Amino acid sequence: MRYRTLGKTGIKVSPFCLGAMMFGAAGNPDHDEGVRIIHKALDAGINFIDTADAYSRGESEEIVGKALKGRRDNVVLATKAHLPMGDDPNQQGNSRRWLTQELDASLRRLQTDHVDLYQIHRPAPDTDIEETLSALTDLMRAGKIRAIGSSTFPVSEIIEAQWVAERRGLARFRTEQPPYSILNRGIEREVLPACERYGMGAMVWSPLAMGMLTGRYRKGQPQPDSGRARRFPTQMSDERRLHAVEQLIPLAEEAGLPLTHMALAFVMAHPGVTSAIIGPRRMEHLDDLLAGAEVRLTDEILDRIDAIVPPGTDVGPLEAAYNPPAILKAVLRRRPMADRAAA
Repeated sequence: MRYRTLGKTGIKVSPFCLGAMMFGAAGNPDHDEGVRIIHKALDAGINFIDTADAYSRGESEEIVGKALKGRRDNVVLATKAHLPMGDDPNQQGNSRRWLTQELDASLRRLQTDHVDLYQIHRPAPDTDIEETLSALTDLMRAGKIRAIGSSTFPVSEIIEAQWVAERRGLARFRTEQPPYSILNRGIEREVLPACERYGMGAMVWSPLAMGMLTGRYRKGQPQPDSGRARRFPTQMSDERRLHAVEQLIPLAEEAGLPLTHMALAFVMAHPGVTSAIIGPRRMEHLDDLLAGAEVRLTDEILDRIDAIVPPGTDVGPLEAAYNPPAILKAVLRRRPMADRAAA
């Protein structure tokens, strides 16, 4: 396994990052198998693990904590906070109150005294970014965090956070965790260039497009009865996405590659990407993904992928991505009725 520097942190990480979202009730509830999967990934040279408090309401962190007993010092451990962890309205978000409380809870579940990377899972329009960065800076000074990052932030908020950190003398985000795959290339326009400009590492999630680039989801065929198909029905049945997949499958076959290997090699080919997050639910999933670690795509194949999905474009919806209030709330996009006419 080759290793890359995570932004300007000096921390060396593997190009594959083991994502732990599928460990626990939301994916594979078998703790012992989860531990075995983690151990196999570590034995294969992966030294980077990403989880979050919200994954199976803390169960994922508990499984990771069990697996890292005796191996913690050799692992770059990342977790996240922001998403709801209970019915209390203050058990979520990016406030100092919540982050201070929830980091301690994550450390208990992970059975460690620090995390190497603590990430803000999504933006919080109701919280000043200075408030968030100030809290994270204090937690770093307390020795509980080594580096901080953002996840699925719009480029405007990535840049704002950098400016606020510089002007207020606060710790700055060293990483961004955006969605990126052959089907979702929108971050090539601004997010990845901004990460490169500010020396931020990019650890991209969903390189298999939520499973659509496994070849299981086909145009004109019954959809698999999967948790993702039930949770993201619009995305997983979108005709534009399925049409693109139908063009990618023969391209992978012509190149002598499984579609999953071509999809992973595609994201790893971008110079702005540090690591691709792989999220196996079963051991056989990990085996398949590890088998593609040495695949390199030629310029010819990358050109043909560009012809199917042009650079900087997203094919269809990505329901798990962040939508700002201006998109979610019609009232923010519409003037009062009396002001809508030009005359």
